[in-house]
Amino acid sequence: MYVFKTAKRVARVAIPLAVTFFVVAASAATVKDVTATGNQWLVAQVESQKRVDAMADEGRDIADQYRTTLRESEGLKLYLQQLRAQLKSQEEEMEAIRQESAELDRTNIEIQPLMVRMLDSLEQFVALDVPFLKQERAGRVEKLKEMMPRADVTVSEKYRRIVEAYQIEMEYGRTIEAYKGKLADKEVDFLRVGRVGLFYQTPDGAETGYWDRDKKDWTADDDYTEGVKEGLKVAKKQTSPNLLIVPIQAAASK
Repeated sequence: MYVFKTAKRVARVAIPLAVTFFVVAASAATVKDVTATGNQWLVAQVESQKRVDAMADEGRDIADQYRTTLRESEGLKLYLQQLRAQLKSQEEEMEAIRQESAELDRTNIEIQPLMVRMLDSLEQFVALDVPFLKQERAGRVEKLKEMMPRADVTVSEKYRRIVEAYQIEMEYGRTIEAYKGKLADKEVDFLRVGRVGLFYQTPDGAETGYWDRDKKDWTADDDYTEGVKEGLKVAKKQTSPNLLIVPIQAAASK
């Protein structure tokens, strides 16, 4: 009886131990699962947070790009407004240039004959004038005539040079000048007093004369040797200006 009771007690003790072992084993398995699940959840949370952060960064980038695009858009609008204003101004300027060009064409048609007449008059004037610096003055007119048909010289430049030639001729009437030249194969000093008198004198002073307008020829006259000699000094700036006594022809009566 005693043995039976003991065995029975052992059996009763073994059953709770088995149940406890099973519970402990089950609990251990549950903790591992919970831990693994928790780790997976944490990993998922980290990954999710990373995606959220990435989306937030992307959103900020998009917002920055949007603001930048807005600023650029406003800048482009202002630029286009300025460009339209410039284009309008250029169109108006081109229209003004077209009108000026048309007027210039009409002016050129009118000024070409005028310049030709001015050159003809200048050529005749030089030919009929007192014969001082004859080659130089005739050469100036000839160069102007050669210039007229040239396409590489503008109309304004042609007109300027013709007017300049007229100004040079006008200046001759207000100045006194001495220059060397030849007269009947003789070396002489010429004295020009404005346009009212043209004289000559040999370097040794042995012969003095003047241009006779009526005869259209040179006339020797030694009575004015000293006057011409003094005039040559004044013209050459070898002495101060003084009263000159030289023959001046009176204008021919009509």
